[in-house]
Amino acid sequence: MPLAKAVNAGLRAAMHRDPKVLLMGEDIGALGGVFRVTDGLQSEFGRDRVVDTPLAESGIIGTAIGLAMAGYRPVCEIQFDGFVFPGFDQITTQLAKLAYRSQGRVRVPVVVRIPYGGGIGAIEHHSESPESLFAHTPGLRVVSPATSADAFTMIQQAIASPDPVLFLEPKARYWDRSEVDLEAPVDLGESGVTTGLHSARVVRPGRDATLVGYGPTVKTLLAAADAAAQEGHELEVIDLRSVSPLDVPTVVASVRRTGRLVVAHEAPTFLGPAAEVAARVTEECFYHLQAPVLRVGGFHTPYPASAHEEEYLPGLDRVLDAVDRALAY
Repeated sequence: MPLAKAVNAGLRAAMHRDPKVLLMGEDIGALGGVFRVTDGLQSEFGRDRVVDTPLAESGIIGTAIGLAMAGYRPVCEIQFDGFVFPGFDQITTQLAKLAYRSQGRVRVPVVVRIPYGGGIGAIEHHSESPESLFAHTPGLRVVSPATSADAFTMIQQAIASPDPVLFLEPKARYWDRSEVDLEAPVDLGESGVTTGLHSARVVRPGRDATLVGYGPTVKTLLAAADAAAQEGHELEVIDLRSVSPLDVPTVVASVRRTGRLVVAHEAPTFLGPAAEVAARVTEECFYHLQAPVLRVGGFHTPYPASAHEEEYLPGLDRVLDAVDRALAY
């Protein structure tokens, strides 16, 4: 099943499970969204639960906050990553802080779905990686699936969470297919709080170095591990799955065995999630490291025109260069 269809199936399952779940966004109804992620859901659940909104991201998020305070579980779709910024104030000033300001008496279980990342040749404002901005904001959970199976499970866990969740969908992987068990039980935890939503996973074991990524970069890291294996190097690949909170223990356990770490993401490297991973691993694995922690990511520039995005994104060659440098120490 393609990752986009897996999100669709997860949304459908959540809507069947809880009548308070509703979807909101631009063109998500009859059209099924730009990427057809919500295809067929309005005809199945009706216009009251799959709502085509005006082109107003601040209004979408603000309305969702009010609905959540009234007992609903809104799932907002932001059409493209670069369109989230008009709603940034609502997300970081209101959505992230209401539970804290009310000492937990007011819960706002809102999910904000954002197709993000590059690699599709899109025009300006249609390829961004804003996860660092949201991960830096206390009160928000920030997650990103890399596989169809995770997309199906994680979107349901995000919707069940009592806290607001930024659900980042790697648009370049929307059409990648992998196995999904639609009948498998989904761990929703107690009152929707599940550690599974924020648990990293070792997707490929290795002994010579650890590669860490999430969302769109996991596929690139697996390709790097395949290439390194041809030269006799065994690289361990970890899918973080969650940017905030971070599953540091899983990464630390791996680095204590391999002694080397390369972290990759499409967001700019400067003050990106990889910097936090590097700092935490350096603190906890100082005497195990055989090389400095290396980061591979976007450059500290605005996202370039599509003709140049392959030079900007952390592709296979840049990851392998970092691996070579780590192994050379």
